[in-house]
Amino acid sequence: TRRLPLAQFITGNRKTRLRQDEILAAVLVPRRMRMEDAASVFIKLGARRYLVISISMVAAVLQSDGAGRVAEARIAVGSCSATARRLTDLERDLVGHPFTNIGAVVHAQHLSPLSPIDDVRATAAYRRDASMTLVRRALEAVARDVSK
Repeated sequence: TRRLPLAQFITGNRKTRLRQDEILAAVLVPRRMRMEDAASVFIKLGARRYLVISISMVAAVLQSDGAGRVAEARIAVGSCSATARRLTDLERDLVGHPFTNIGAVVHAQHLSPLSPIDDVRATAAYRRDASMTLVRRALEAVARDVSK
């Protein structure tokens, strides 16, 4: 039996650290947020709505502290690195921030964990710019859901 964090297990497109003599028996997802106080969103930018290949995609989960501020945050960007990347500096910067105008918190430095590539779908520069826009939109969408 062996346990690995997911970020260490998935190493790239269709690549994992699964050994020849192993079977993946379970994926354990720790419950760190009180989900009843959290809101989430997933946004994808791609050439076609149902096409698996994307230019960029963003998932965001924000938990409210009950007083209109962020208690906890999780933000991840996919299609802009070999594997999806969490934006942990942004997550830290969001804690304590009010839900109003939350997209303004996001700066280019927050996307530094990403390593987008040029390919037939988009340039690396376009992917980075699109990801910035999608992260801001995702945060604003979550903030609207929390405010309801």
